[in-house]
Amino acid sequence: MSAKPDPAELKQAMERVAAAARRAFGLGLQSNAGGNLSLRLRSAEAIVIKPSGVGFAECGPANLQLVHLDGRVEPSEHKPSKDLGFHLEIYRRRPDVGGIVHCHSPWATGYASAGIEIPCLTVQTVEKIGRIPLIPLAAGVGAQTEEEIGPVFADPAVRGAVLANHGSVGVGPDIEAAGHIAEIIEETAHIAFVRDALLAANSLPAPPAPQLGTPAESRRRKQEEKKKGG
Repeated sequence: MSAKPDPAELKQAMERVAAAARRAFGLGLQSNAGGNLSLRLRSAEAIVIKPSGVGFAECGPANLQLVHLDGRVEPSEHKPSKDLGFHLEIYRRRPDVGGIVHCHSPWATGYASAGIEIPCLTVQTVEKIGRIPLIPLAAGVGAQTEEEIGPVFADPAVRGAVLANHGSVGVGPDIEAAGHIAEIIEETAHIAFVRDALLAANSLPAPPAPQLGTPAESRRRKQEEKKKGG
């Protein structure tokens, strides 16, 4: 793999990161300040990432940064993201991850700030994510670093997590897939809040959550149960 990225790929990567940022902003997953997102390059051991001080709605090829996986930042007029460390750590630990979207989406961050893990209540969440781990604050008081986040994402089954008092993180084979995970996390947190409010208002017990995420899995389970029953 070359030390320098292919110019055509780099240009396309910057356009994709900018598009993902605008989508997240448009969906209300992130205000124009804070959060971060990045995309791994195939032609070089490097990523394209939003730098500090650039809003999601303002992202474009002119203000995104090229950073090597060893931590070297290519010259830029912008400061590196405060979250650069954990982005690099996830990429180093997870060769399958090609994109990361970290945002301060309100419903997910609300759960994270309450210290509550978001329950996977829908079949889509069970299928697409499985579980959304809650990562505590660093030393109980500060923003999470690569030391807290890296070990959680070392598990290849983890596709998304929430950071206590901070936000959500979605990963995927590309930045579009990572963005979809961030969207599902936010949607699931909203659904969980509405469900819990309705249960409390009507003094109802929580019904069981789905264990299987697709119709094919449900059919297979039914067939297995029939065989057991004779």
